[in-house]
Amino acid sequence: MSAERTRSSGTPPRTPVGAAGTPAPTAATAPPPTAATAAPTTVTAAAPPTAAAPRTALEYLRRAADFLAARGVVSARLDAEVLLASVLATDRVGVYLRFDQPLAPPEVDGYRELIRRRAAGEPVAYLTGTREFWSIPLAVTRDVLIPRPETELLVERVLAVSAVAGTDASGAATPRRILDLGTGSGALAIALARELPHALVTAVDVSPRAAAVAAANAQRAGVAERVVVVVGSWTSTLDAAARFDVIVANPPYVPTAELAGLAAEVRAEPALALDGGDDGLAAYRALVPGAAAHLAPGGWLLVEVGAGQAEAVAAIFVAGGLQGVAWHADLAGVARVVAASAAMRTVAEVAV
Repeated sequence: MSAERTRSSGTPPRTPVGAAGTPAPTAATAPPPTAATAAPTTVTAAAPPTAAAPRTALEYLRRAADFLAARGVVSARLDAEVLLASVLATDRVGVYLRFDQPLAPPEVDGYRELIRRRAAGEPVAYLTGTREFWSIPLAVTRDVLIPRPETELLVERVLAVSAVAGTDASGAATPRRILDLGTGSGALAIALARELPHALVTAVDVSPRAAAVAAANAQRAGVAERVVVVVGSWTSTLDAAARFDVIVANPPYVPTAELAGLAAEVRAEPALALDGGDDGLAAYRALVPGAAAHLAPGGWLLVEVGAGQAEAVAAIFVAGGLQGVAWHADLAGVARVVAASAAMRTVAEVAV
């Protein structure tokens, strides 16, 4: 019979007796365990707190900016904003308007991939496929140099020396003829065509793929009817009789030995658009004689140069028969543009 059933019948339970006739220790009277018999105590460390997964666009943006900054990206916040805008198919203002909204899984995956590639050194313009120049959005691919803000100084200097239109003997307006050598994405040619509505622009590039990008950009910018894109090396494919009022160029000017030391994102650009030979001046020596021969009397040649190259390029201009050589500094104080003009024809030459 069980003890439980005994208690339930009203009979008091018997007290167990030990071997010596004394009451056996019960749970209430058992001695406390000694150090030798006590069970070891296991202490479990608390798990460290984990950061909550981002949910809103702003949280993903902050996480991405911190990730890029930790990997040495100077413009981490800006790059993170531009890449998020690309994923969301909007602009940076649109990103701000979505700060408190969640990202869809495909958007999260796309954003993470772009941030990973940016941290590895890929330029933002190649990741988004676009770059703005002179307030004009341009498509860019790995076949073209990414347009830089400092190159806009070249546009400014052309506008300073070039009227919207010239006039013929009767006083009628004549279009300005402009030649862009090494056009790349077409940035200079398109900006000048937009600013000079009467200008006719010929854009030349040695790379057929770059020429295709320039032609597509001209079409997209609405100036394709006044921008003719030609594949060729400098002036070699031009008609010998062709003359231009303005010739511009942003040639490669990085000395070959310095290419390896450029930032990873710059090294990702076409070497053809960067490598200026042993001293960085090879392209100027190649293009100046032909450009001078294709300038109309009084026409201008303007080129972008690297830091510390202005005097050397000016000497090449003088050797090519150009006059009135001058250079102009960018906002950082670096002499960035060298300009010179062709001689005007004399009265005797005009009469002949």
